[in-house]
Amino acid sequence: MLFNSFEFLVFFPIVTIIYFLLPFKYRWLHLLIASCIFYMAFVPVYIFVLFFTIIIDYIAGIMIENSSGTRRKMFLVMSIIGNISVLAFFKYFNFFSSNINSLLLALHISVHTVPLLAIILPIGLSFHTFQAMSYTIEVYRGNQKAERHFGIYSLYVMFYPQLVAGPIERPQNMLHQFHEEHTFSFKNASDGLKLMMWGLFKKVVIADRLAMLTDPVFNHPHDYTAITLLIATFFFTFQIFCDFSGYSDIALGTAQFMGFKLMVNFNRPYHAKDVSEFWKRWHISLSTWFRDYLYISLGGNRVTVPRWYFNLFFVFLISGFWHGANWTFLAWGALHGFYLISAIVLEKINIIPTSFKLKFPGANSLIQLICTFGLVMFSWIFFRANNMHDAFFIIGKIPVALKDVIHFLKNHQMWFGKRDLTVFDEASVFLCFALIVFLEVIHCVQSKRSIINMIAEKPVYVRWAVYYAAILFILFLGVFDRHQFIYFQF
Repeated sequence: MLFNSFEFLVFFPIVTIIYFLLPFKYRWLHLLIASCIFYMAFVPVYIFVLFFTIIIDYIAGIMIENSSGTRRKMFLVMSIIGNISVLAFFKYFNFFSSNINSLLLALHISVHTVPLLAIILPIGLSFHTFQAMSYTIEVYRGNQKAERHFGIYSLYVMFYPQLVAGPIERPQNMLHQFHEEHTFSFKNASDGLKLMMWGLFKKVVIADRLAMLTDPVFNHPHDYTAITLLIATFFFTFQIFCDFSGYSDIALGTAQFMGFKLMVNFNRPYHAKDVSEFWKRWHISLSTWFRDYLYISLGGNRVTVPRWYFNLFFVFLISGFWHGANWTFLAWGALHGFYLISAIVLEKINIIPTSFKLKFPGANSLIQLICTFGLVMFSWIFFRANNMHDAFFIIGKIPVALKDVIHFLKNHQMWFGKRDLTVFDEASVFLCFALIVFLEVIHCVQSKRSIINMIAEKPVYVRWAVYYAAILFILFLGVFDRHQFIYFQF
């Protein structure tokens, strides 16, 4: 079920009202049934895949807690293998099969090709797999007691607000909340609805409107001019942020309405001054997951320098592969690993002398922000491109696009091809840029103070004027064609 659908508009109030009307001891069952209905709205049969991994990890958690020595590790490994096997089968089997077939063909080896499976990736499989794995790992480390209530554990994995696209929660944060009774709070309800409205605005008004321009260009990049490819890349940089952070905001707001607190997944990532800071602000639940469970397990930075670089690069390579079974995602992850290692090396050799630093207040910070944004924007080409050939084609057009931008700045004339004008009409481009500027103005204000708190302090007529304006913006500027959230594919 999509957050930006009429079905959810009906589903959410019904589920929430019943939740508060029910006695506490039945609420977990109500939320579990609602979560099953929410998930089965996509592909019903895949609920059994989810239950399979839930049973494995529920039993594994208890066995790990009741065991000692090597038996504890054995049950943990069995749990991890079970989860990874399900993920590998549905998400990566065809990727490896097709690449093996291509390799055999290139080597002229006459053997039967590896068959491809006609299967659909279960929605959000990577998300709830990682959330389930965090549970067994934390039980193994002694940071979390094994959950004996099978229904509560199932709800931990399946809680519908964050089931299909996160945030990827830890058991220490969520499990105890399902054992606590939440009474209705007007503040929780009000703040939750505001967060949901902001998330919906980012999704249907900004992300889906930008998608109307970016999708045709990235799906057929050879049909468009260099300047159009550059603008589409710039637009996609904000499209993916608004799409994913919009989902996270709706998830957090939905949970907050009922009294649950989910972790914040985004913190103005395009305001980062280096790539390392970007990853502390972008998809925080995933980046911290890889840090805590993979990077530190590999030794982190407590190893030799070459091994440290390997750990960084390997973690980001796996992060890229987590996002999708495509060489483009591997390239995206590898590029970010290269960014981080290069930053460490350049900092060590102090390549930029102090004398070259600008003396204007904030100038160096602004340059760092712009450079970081440029690097991240460049990497999104690989993330969005359908294949490596398209990605390199777009990259090859960047120098030409930059010349076109310089020409525009000098002559105030931007040239679009005939095909470009079918997508990039002047009004659409202007509206998209205006929405991006509006978004960044909001982010600048939020960096100083919570906008929700600012609105709450205003007189009633001001508050409702803001709410009505937001609703009107969503209704008149929103794109309601049931655009699926980008991260549902992961």
